[in-house]
Amino acid sequence: MKFTPKHINRFLFFKLPIAWISGIRLKSINNTEAVVTAKHHWINQNPFNSMYFAVLAMGAELSTGILVMKKIQDAGKHISMLVTGTQAKFTKKAKGRIHFICNEGKLIDGKIAKTVQTGEGVQFELTANAYDEADDLVCTFVFEWSIKLKPT
Repeated sequence: MKFTPKHINRFLFFKLPIAWISGIRLKSINNTEAVVTAKHHWINQNPFNSMYFAVLAMGAELSTGILVMKKIQDAGKHISMLVTGTQAKFTKKAKGRIHFICNEGKLIDGKIAKTVQTGEGVQFELTANAYDEADDLVCTFVFEWSIKLKPT
């Protein structure tokens, strides 16, 4: 899989259609950071005229998960990945375009190296912060990921 916004957004359409319908889009990805966006619309709002928390969770999870997927592909190993826990803190109503940022690519590199070296599962936490158009923090999600080298 190519890890470009065009290819990942097409992947969302076919494999995670509810995220695509909700307006979740990958904006950018590199070796250290993934940025996902979503714009508040009627399709993804709650009764309080802001973005529904589940849409915020999808955007935040994608920003961490797509970075893990890219790092696994870059490693060239067969590694499984799974979310095993999550925490969230909401600080402001999510209105307008929201940017979800995970910049923990170096942490992921170390965890992949550990599971490849030991063959055992590794659990770690990744943080995604979401900002509105004024760069105010809207929410913070922490996802616990579990990765493990698949037997060959």
